[in-house]
This record gives sequence, C-alpha cells and structure tokens, in this order.
Amino acid sequence: MEDKIILASASPRRRELLSLITTDFEVITADVDETTDENETAENTVMMLSCKKAMAVSSLNKGRKVIGADTIVVCDGKILGKPASRENAKEMLRMLSGRTHQVLTGVTITDSEKTETFYVSSDVTFFVLTEEEISAYAESGEPDDKAGAYGIQGKGSLLVEKINGDYFNIVGLPVSMLNKKLNEF
Repeated sequence: MEDKIILASASPRRRELLSLITTDFEVITADVDETTDENETAENTVMMLSCKKAMAVSSLNKGRKVIGADTIVVCDGKILGKPASRENAKEMLRMLSGRTHQVLTGVTITDSEKTETFYVSSDVTFFVLTEEEISAYAESGEPDDKAGAYGIQGKGSLLVEKINGDYFNIVGLPVSMLNKKLNEF
C-alpha cells in the first residue's frame, strides 16, 4: 500500500481543498525561511516558496509524495504578503479597491525521485471600497493571516466584484490543476 500523501502546509483552507481530491493525506509542516528576492518575478517567487516547503518536508520523508504550496497576491507588480498590522491591512485594501489584481498559487509535488512545480494565476477585481468598509473589514481580524489582506472564502467575498480564473486557486490551492498533475505524476 502506498504511503499517504503529505501536505506541507499548516493552512486549514489547503487541508479542506486537498480533501476534495483525496482524504488519504497527512499534514507535516516545516519552518522554512520565506525571504524572497524582490527582483524575482511573482511567478518564480511563488514557485520557489512552494518548492522550499515541499523539499523541507520531503527531505525528512524520503520516497513519500509531498505537496507544498504558497499563495501570493500581486497588484501593479508588487507582491502583497500577509499584513504586518491592521494598518498595513488597510493600506493593502486601499491599494486593491476598485482594481484588478492577480492571485498566484505555486504548487510543488515531489517524491524524492522527481519534482514538478507549477503555478496558477487568477484575476480578482474589487469593488471601490469606502474607508468605513476598509476599516470594518481590517478590524474584523480576518485579513491578519492572509496574503493581500483578504480571504475570498470569508467576509472578504463581499469586497469582490468579479473573478476570472480558478476560485479555489484564490482560496489557496488550485484543486483541478493539482488533481490533473497528481494523476500524471
């Protein structure tokens, strides 16, 4: 019998999304340095981060299939990570207000013998937000641990006018593409 897949992510959203593909997995996370090179493209950055996470867990679980993932929000070529403070969350939300931005999720699948890394990009357009809406959402605490200071699967959905692309990618794991890649792996 094949060992369970390992999800190298602490994200409860990714656990939930991976369970749409398989329930036969366990979660093992590694503490990796997520420092990035600001001169690197967003696409390369998100793939590098997913690879770092997968490889760190894979190195301790030889031969097991490991999935690592990382999600970033990009607006005007600037990567918006998790907000450092509520004020930082408000700044990000002001930047996204009334505009279209990209959400990229990098995914790495490895089994110690071979490794495949890819990314999926989705466009998200926000409504024009009032200062009151920005403040209320930032103060709700929901943006605290989310790239770009919002979660589309929660109250952040109320900020979104439209999306173009994979909804689950925006949540944190492009399940249809991941399923395809796992079947080919």
